[in-house]
Amino acid sequence: MTDLSGRTALVTGGGTGIGEAVAVDLAKAGVAVTVCGRRLEPLEDTVKQIEAVGGSGRAIAADMTNPDDIEALAADVLKATGGVDILINNAGFSSKVRSARYIGAEEWRAVMDVNTMGPAILTRALLEPMIERGRGDVVMISSMAGLRPSVMAGVVYSSAKTAAKAYMEVLQQEVKRYGIRCCTVYPGEVDTPILDNRALVPDEQARALMMQSEDISAAVMMALQLPHRATVTEIAVTATVPRDMSADIKAALTKQTPQG
Repeated sequence: MTDLSGRTALVTGGGTGIGEAVAVDLAKAGVAVTVCGRRLEPLEDTVKQIEAVGGSGRAIAADMTNPDDIEALAADVLKATGGVDILINNAGFSSKVRSARYIGAEEWRAVMDVNTMGPAILTRALLEPMIERGRGDVVMISSMAGLRPSVMAGVVYSSAKTAAKAYMEVLQQEVKRYGIRCCTVYPGEVDTPILDNRALVPDEQARALMMQSEDISAAVMMALQLPHRATVTEIAVTATVPRDMSADIKAALTKQTPQG
């Protein structure tokens, strides 16, 4: 396995969930990690965890729906690091309304911006130093909704993650000649804060069957630590034990957002 020590990384959505887990695991492997997200407080908590395992971390607040914020984030990172070796596009957002019959333009725009536009603009801004060095890793944390669109995931989230899949496939075709590896990870249900946006918020019994953030981070680390000559282009990770989602699907078809 490849030794990652001495490398640098940027993890978007690094304050909670999968992004937090990946950031800490990278730090354990000796990577200097920058985490970004909308809220500074959870990012600073992640930095404390990074420092607790002997790593180096820094936090930057940035809104991935705002191109100006993204450009400023990239400029900050480039100034501080000269260009990251590893980019983890993890920031994600799902709509309250899931149904194609009821969702409006504002939610369409917000979900598409965070899950598709934001990663594309950030990757573009950080790509040239990777090309100059002849190596780098771009990882997109997508969703099984990008492979199997569903009512429960929602029409716009499914569309955004499908678009992200297409983006990564085209990116891979463009940059692999420069030694840059592109990997898209498709997690199934993971017990993270994004679930609180569902029409039917999962209870403890449902969450007990789901994967945890560290499970997805383990898959990311496997791909990153492979020898540079090998690329894992896609990883689909799902829960071992299925659960009954009929109530979730019924709730997702409604116009209003039930609480539960």
